[in-house]
Amino acid sequence: MRCSSDSVNRRSPDAPEWFPDWSGQTVVIVASGPTASQAPLSLAKGKARFVVINSSWKLAPWADVLYACDYAWWAQHGGVPAFSGLKVSIDGRAASMPEWNIRHLLSNRGDDRIVLNESGRVGWGGNSGMHAFNFSVQTCPSKIILVGFDMTIKYGLHWHGKHDGNLNNPSPNNIGRWIKALDAAAGTVASVGVKVFNCSHVSELKKYPKMFFEDALEA
Repeated sequence: MRCSSDSVNRRSPDAPEWFPDWSGQTVVIVASGPTASQAPLSLAKGKARFVVINSSWKLAPWADVLYACDYAWWAQHGGVPAFSGLKVSIDGRAASMPEWNIRHLLSNRGDDRIVLNESGRVGWGGNSGMHAFNFSVQTCPSKIILVGFDMTIKYGLHWHGKHDGNLNNPSPNNIGRWIKALDAAAGTVASVGVKVFNCSHVSELKKYPKMFFEDALEA
């Protein structure tokens, strides 16, 4: 796999038929950290592809992809019928609900390494942010902009507060794993020609340069 700004139709030939090809484009991934609500996302509307995670679809309802890992989240929100883009999950139970129209993303459970050689399968990393990031890299963009990847609970759990019911919320123990997996992927992602900018000024990630959202769009 090799991506660059002049990429044309570089989607892997083994990719599922629904898997997007965003060769040479910019992808904005909107996670759920408290800083996500501060980013001027509308500046990138029509200029970038958007992947939104869990309830962050409400910050960018025009997004191309809504990703959520857990069946319990999809069930709590009834499959998110208000979202008209592509819906993706690694949870086979969620993907098996025909009325929800969710595509099944495979995962190497327990293996936190990023996957590049098999489109439609991602590394685990213990969190939806890693899954959405791995998915986005496989679409072969020229640039990825991370929003809300705070990787800390010093300033709150999510921009929308605590998940209700039996849904998991971040804790210091699992956040450490998330940081390790995402930072470990940085060199591999750079080697295939994808630039990554982190637009959370409080983020605990160390391997991706931090930048204001407006500047990352132009970088």
